[in-house]
Amino acid sequence: MRAVVFDHFGDSAALAWREVPTPEPGPGEVLVRVAYVGVNRLDVMARAGEVGAIPLPHISGSEVAGIVVQGGAGTRIASGTRVAVAPYLYCGQCEFCLKGQETLCLQSDILGLNSQGGYAEYVVAPERSLVPLPDGVSERDAAAVALSAVTAWHMLVDQVRIKPGDVVLVWAAGSGVGSAAIQIARLLGARVIATAGSDAKLERAVRELGAEWAVNYQREDVFQRVRDITGKRGVDVVFEHLGQDTMATSLRCLARGGAVVTCGTLTGREATVDLWSLFAKELRLLGSYGGTRENLRRLLELVREGRLRPVIDQEFSLRDAAEAQRRLVRREQFGKILLIP
Repeated sequence: MRAVVFDHFGDSAALAWREVPTPEPGPGEVLVRVAYVGVNRLDVMARAGEVGAIPLPHISGSEVAGIVVQGGAGTRIASGTRVAVAPYLYCGQCEFCLKGQETLCLQSDILGLNSQGGYAEYVVAPERSLVPLPDGVSERDAAAVALSAVTAWHMLVDQVRIKPGDVVLVWAAGSGVGSAAIQIARLLGARVIATAGSDAKLERAVRELGAEWAVNYQREDVFQRVRDITGKRGVDVVFEHLGQDTMATSLRCLARGGAVVTCGTLTGREATVDLWSLFAKELRLLGSYGGTRENLRRLLELVREGRLRPVIDQEFSLRDAAEAQRRLVRREQFGKILLIP
């Protein structure tokens, strides 16, 4: 099969388009012909050597939708079934998996991280991680929600449990996870303050996604704008995924009893926390990792019902994955970038 592979860590020039052996599914595994695969920050971090020791040569790609080709021993899913791969892999046997807490699995992985991923014509995945696509949901739309939107759903629904009327601050509204978060928050009855680094992205966040207010973090004081918008009260929830550079501001923006939920460290892993405010205002700082198969199933149903719209920025041929990653790194996208094998 053809795939995008890197043999060493480096910039986008490390990515090579070449022939590699088609993988064989083992017991409990399924071979999927990739129809679409999303481009994520994780792919860039893996290629740059920022996520620890991963196997080389390596194929990235966590957000996969396609068609079942062949099952390994013990599998039951029929060939020809259209599926999305739930990318947060789990063992199914540890204490957390047995309690239904897949995201806390002691042997967790992400498709395309320590395993080989979907920047290829075919990928192997555990049968238990496959979610059949509802009728009317395309592989294109499924790939666009399989990781970023699942992550946003787990953060806002499972971890924070936002309520109608909550005011939610969403950082980086043009990102895949940010654009999903705005829609999910609105779907659940919350009001959204969107931030982005360009007025064009903010205009789309308001017009297309339903954000009520927009703040350009490149030229505006986010904390002061939040105070102005909320009458000095602050927001109920901050959707945080940038990390070190924004965490202090995120905490300052909270109303009493509010929560910051975070899933990322794009700008760094360490941040200063005002502990007095944390306890005196009874704030919550919540970590959130990935999402579950059930989260993905629910999102696909919402797509089928037309209540959630996958936000797709641009499609590239798989052989042009390097350019797709460069677009992501330059923060030029609004929504998801997809690759087509």
